[in-house]
Amino acid sequence: MICRACLRARAAFTANARRTEQSLLRAAQRRPLSTTGQGQLQSRVKAAPSRSQLSQCLRQTSGNRLFSTSGASSSASAQPQDAASTSSGALQKPNFLSEGESQVWDRLAAEFAPTQLVVQDISGGCGSMYGIEISSEKFRGLTMLKQQRLVNAALGDLMKDWHGVQLKTRVP
Repeated sequence: MICRACLRARAAFTANARRTEQSLLRAAQRRPLSTTGQGQLQSRVKAAPSRSQLSQCLRQTSGNRLFSTSGASSSASAQPQDAASTSSGALQKPNFLSEGESQVWDRLAAEFAPTQLVVQDISGGCGSMYGIEISSEKFRGLTMLKQQRLVNAALGDLMKDWHGVQLKTRVP
């Protein structure tokens, strides 16, 4: 269950995303794309991108931090930075995480030594619901239910204050 503030934030974001998508579609239909080569106009593309192409582009540029209020300027590159590894092979903690996201990140990184970890406050900023994607060798040979129970056990006392969690576990 999501609190009313979170529901309002999600509804506002969804409406905003639809308006942005519609304005991109209208702009693309108004202006045909062109390609140039050696300073001369070679051809003019007459067909505007399809709605699905624009939607896909919008999803790629908006990243995964749909309802988070932390690091809005970094949100477009949230997914690649979360999964970025340093040259030593250790997972590097992103600098745009909120305090709550940072606590969850630290605990999961210490417990599982993940190869990929994404932590997002998807509650609208109040810290009552988190989306977590984690990939770790510790999950090898375990069923999905056992993997998620391990994560729940690692976050036990933190999760008592949450409305819910969206959890995706993987084996690298």
